[in-house]
Amino acid sequence: MAGVCVLAYSGGLDTSVAIPWLKETLGCDVVAMACDVGQGVDPEALSARAKAAGAAGVVIVDAREEFARDFALPALRANALYMGKYPLVSALSRPLIVRHLVRVARERGATSIAHGCTGKGNDQVRFEVGAAALAPDLAVVAPVRDAARTREEAIADAEARGIPLGVTRSSPYSIDENLWGRTIECGALEDPWTSPPADAFAWTADPATAPEGPDVLTIAFDGGIPVSLDGAALPLADLIQAVARRAGAQGFGRVDMMEDRLIGIKSRELYEVPGALALIAAHRDLEDLTLERSLAAFKRGIEPIYAELAYNGLWFSPLRLALDAFIAESQRPVTGEVRLRLHRGALTVEGRRSPCALYARDLATYEAGDLFDHRAAAGFVKLWGLPLRVWAERQGGAD
Repeated sequence: MAGVCVLAYSGGLDTSVAIPWLKETLGCDVVAMACDVGQGVDPEALSARAKAAGAAGVVIVDAREEFARDFALPALRANALYMGKYPLVSALSRPLIVRHLVRVARERGATSIAHGCTGKGNDQVRFEVGAAALAPDLAVVAPVRDAARTREEAIADAEARGIPLGVTRSSPYSIDENLWGRTIECGALEDPWTSPPADAFAWTADPATAPEGPDVLTIAFDGGIPVSLDGAALPLADLIQAVARRAGAQGFGRVDMMEDRLIGIKSRELYEVPGALALIAAHRDLEDLTLERSLAAFKRGIEPIYAELAYNGLWFSPLRLALDAFIAESQRPVTGEVRLRLHRGALTVEGRRSPCALYARDLATYEAGDLFDHRAAAGFVKLWGLPLRVWAERQGGAD
């Protein structure tokens, strides 16, 4: 294969050693394309590293607001948690990266794109299925998967080529970060019985040594969109980061789980997701206050489906787009404020209020001013239980 190949470049071990592999194996020029999705990119260092590895060109995209608006926000409004735990950190950034891979490939006249995923991970599916949805004519190359090298071999190759990297044999974690959270894999974490080493964490304090006093946050939403923190309006990306910093400082947001990968294996995954989990908790609580009962119940039913679609690389699928339309309609009344108390690894919702609240104190109270018609309840209970009463009378009661 000659011509140009655009590589999704993170600056890490796998994508750095992928550059010389692509050049030497396929005989193509490699354009390294990196997206800043909130992980913090040093453009000069990243460009220098890609060029040291042999890249013919480097493209760096500031996609922080795009990621917040088009990917993190829809996941938040869907309360999307894979297996009820994981808020889809990497799964949300991959379709954005694919979007820009395709754009740069068109601009550079490339006939192929490449990613640095292994054969065991979910990201290979997300990159390749996403590319198939957006640009089915482009070939997709997977040098790390095709070379089938161990991490030790990849580190040795990088050292031999003089490629500067932030990974060592003594600390061989595979890290992925964006606005929504931080993922940590490999090394000692591959033993499910081993406690996560302290050096694996960067965003969250040890709950045991977190501050003695709690931190109380008030998050305001407008139509399901978080718009302010403690009364101060913030752009979405900045608000997510601010909540993550404060929640993480209180030791909140660590997830250590055995995850069912799409590829068919179980893996031990460690996540730091203080901002994502805090925002989802606040958003879900505000929905409980503002959504009509049947709408809320139906939405809770489709939330795991939404999370699985994103996790399984089907972000650009018709079903995910259709679910987004439903969720957008459901969010119209989700406006108001939620007060969170964070303390030593725990999060508690302390209060919520909304101009669209469906809670009516004069109906719920047991004190003076109660407007609930208690006499109507007797007839309701009788009719509600009528089918069971007839069944019991005609066919025998339950054991």
